[in-house]
Amino acid sequence: MATPTKPNQSSKLDAFKNILRLESQRGYADMAVSGGLDGFLAQWRKEMEGTGDRQTLRHLAKIVSLAYQQAQSHGGRSRRGYGRLTPAQRGVWARYILESLETEPVAEAETPEPTSAGAKPAAGAPPPARGRRPTPPGLSLESPATVVQGVGPGIAAKLETLGVTTVRDLLYHVPRRHVPIVHIRDLATEEEQAIVGSVWEVGVTRMGQGGRLQATEAAVGDETGNIRVIWYNQPFVARSVKANDRVMVIGRMRPFRGQRTLEASAYEVLASGDEAFSPGRLVPVYPSTEGLNQRTLRRAVRRALDTWAPRVADFLPQEVSQRQDLMPLGEALPGYHYPQDAAARDRARRRLAFDELFLTQIALLSRKRRWQQRSSGVPIATDQGVLEGFLGSLPFALTGAQRRTLDEVLADMASPVPMARLLQGEVGSGKTVVALAAMLMAVAQGHQTAMMAPTEILAEQHFLTFQRLLGGLGGATEEPHLLTVRLDFLPKPVVVGFLTGSLKKREKEEMRRRLESHDLDMVVGTHALIQGEVGFPSLALAVVDEQHRFGVVQRRLLNEKGRRPHVLSMSATPIPRSLALTLYGDLDISVIDELPQGRRPIRTRWARPDQRETAYSFLRRQVGEGRQAFVVCPLIDESEALQTRAAQEEHRRLSQEVYPDLRVGLLHGRMPAAKKEAVMAQFRDGELDILVSTPVVEVGVDVPNASVMLIDGADRFGLSELHQFRGRVGRGEHSSYCILMADDPSEDAQERLALMERETNGFRLADEDLRLRGPGALFGTRQSGMPDLKLAQLSDVELLTLARQEASLVLEADPELEQPEHAALAELAARIMPEVEEE
Repeated sequence: MATPTKPNQSSKLDAFKNILRLESQRGYADMAVSGGLDGFLAQWRKEMEGTGDRQTLRHLAKIVSLAYQQAQSHGGRSRRGYGRLTPAQRGVWARYILESLETEPVAEAETPEPTSAGAKPAAGAPPPARGRRPTPPGLSLESPATVVQGVGPGIAAKLETLGVTTVRDLLYHVPRRHVPIVHIRDLATEEEQAIVGSVWEVGVTRMGQGGRLQATEAAVGDETGNIRVIWYNQPFVARSVKANDRVMVIGRMRPFRGQRTLEASAYEVLASGDEAFSPGRLVPVYPSTEGLNQRTLRRAVRRALDTWAPRVADFLPQEVSQRQDLMPLGEALPGYHYPQDAAARDRARRRLAFDELFLTQIALLSRKRRWQQRSSGVPIATDQGVLEGFLGSLPFALTGAQRRTLDEVLADMASPVPMARLLQGEVGSGKTVVALAAMLMAVAQGHQTAMMAPTEILAEQHFLTFQRLLGGLGGATEEPHLLTVRLDFLPKPVVVGFLTGSLKKREKEEMRRRLESHDLDMVVGTHALIQGEVGFPSLALAVVDEQHRFGVVQRRLLNEKGRRPHVLSMSATPIPRSLALTLYGDLDISVIDELPQGRRPIRTRWARPDQRETAYSFLRRQVGEGRQAFVVCPLIDESEALQTRAAQEEHRRLSQEVYPDLRVGLLHGRMPAAKKEAVMAQFRDGELDILVSTPVVEVGVDVPNASVMLIDGADRFGLSELHQFRGRVGRGEHSSYCILMADDPSEDAQERLALMERETNGFRLADEDLRLRGPGALFGTRQSGMPDLKLAQLSDVELLTLARQEASLVLEADPELEQPEHAALAELAARIMPEVEEE
């Protein structure tokens, strides 16, 4: 039995390990600790003797002694004392001790683990690691992980780096993969597999040139045959594995000198009667950290499962479990960690993944309900005369998708419950017209409206769009940052203002005064709209463009202006429905899934390195015809690690060598905001022929005259990013082109580039991006409120839909989750989103 280690000794042991690691970094010069390592060990020995813990002292002394023997085999005779060893011998000595302490750690203090007396083992669950013991009083799933037997302070500290601090965390520290256990005769070459068998013989062997390398070699057999197992550079394994031991070994089978050999990567000596590991079953492999091996993790998790899994409250309402044919939680947890086979693992995963999605939807829908019920909004009935007057005077007809989404928005606004809707549509699909129609409906009934955009250039483009769409309908008066329009179908002029942070102080004060006195009906702006000093006496509708670029707090601040306004969020980034429901589950979703008639398709071609000059010549011809072009680069500066084009160097090369006679501008994210706005304004106004840019150009540049988008390093971008770049052109009357330059694309990248050539629908591309690269491909940073999904996948569209339906049914029956049978559910929902946003 391992020797208990007191907390102060554990701290000292960790200090010793850190000193050895520091010695490695400093070339084993004996300079990691003042006075040398020998002095540290002498002082430690004295402190240990004072505690009377002779057993621990003997254990450590044995490891140190064996380390000197190992050091002696690397350089002849070696005398005791770290300071007397050569640097090479010190390295052997230190590595041996570190490996030994990790393989055979001085055991942490063991706390009696709780029991589940009388609980029936879950189907397919592993047999208990040890016998069950009485439950210590006062313990729960929220107790620290140290209540689990074998998890002492040292192991707990390492678990904490993995986010595991409680018993519940340990139960839900799910495997990142499983390794199949097979009979020895069925081992496949080069595949990661595991075997279970008896050790016939084991010993240390020398390998390599001159026999300088040591390894552990064993003969292991089961009822189907025998195999040679080898642990390279791990001679210490021979002290843990003995003849006649029953072991589980993970590794890859490779021929060695004509003999089948299993190169071991992990192993575990099995206790008598332990049937958790047997052919046909799967071995869990867990996320880990330095100093925490898989054996220790498996042992801790198995002990937690054995005692606590049957005691986990199944929070899912029974009718939900029955309708969805989900296995009980007490079976799913151990059944996923230690499944009998792949089918059992998948069934357990489905239950646990459903739980994650269900809890997420409960939290999101609760947030939406609380926001809508906090206070009533302003019902805005649809005035058909105003609506048809506006739509009839436009120079184009709305598409069917635009009219459908507008009807959905207007229906929401007619209710006293504040609208919370996301309007999705690709660049050029006509989201702004839908938003403007809704804003006019509010203005017609005497209310104020606001549109907030993430950048000044995008806010300015919306203001210019309002001028174009409204200015042509009647008499218009334009002043700096102000537009006044008289419309036949409204009794009074509509006044539209523009408010951003870059306005002069006097101009901002004037805009605020007009807002507060209700001299402005509409205002378009940036974050400046949500500053504390900006007041809206009658804000009834707030429109948020590029929704995903605003944080939850910013959206809440805009929501709090006026009398609980209706909120319409917009996004030009195509988001698969499964991801949208996960990110924005508290919003109703409308999609404009068709482009206006007459929109020219953008011809897309993938170009290889030897076609670069041809691409440059084509770009020059387009500029010669009066068009403009974008050149997008992945990086700002050159990088040795990433062999790809950088914007600053490409700007220098293009402006000086390739196009010295053309006007070439530069735009990147490290430029001051005012400089970026100025460069984009120059390009929009035709003062630049070519704009070299980093991905900052993805949103906010509307240049109808731009006809070419050349993307360098295209293989480094995802489909959604490439589609967003492509959407910067094709916005005018001219034919437009997108050239994807890729120097050395991988097979996956070639698949994406070929798909870009064939597919123009952004939502289908976003679905493919989600399949190929995951949710991170669609957003550069983790979104506020994005759940931590361990088992659910955002490609689980059907499961997500079912989880949302069930969550809606539960909340309809019990909106506040106050019924006794929902107590555990309410607690968990609050935990998954600690601030279930009190908007």
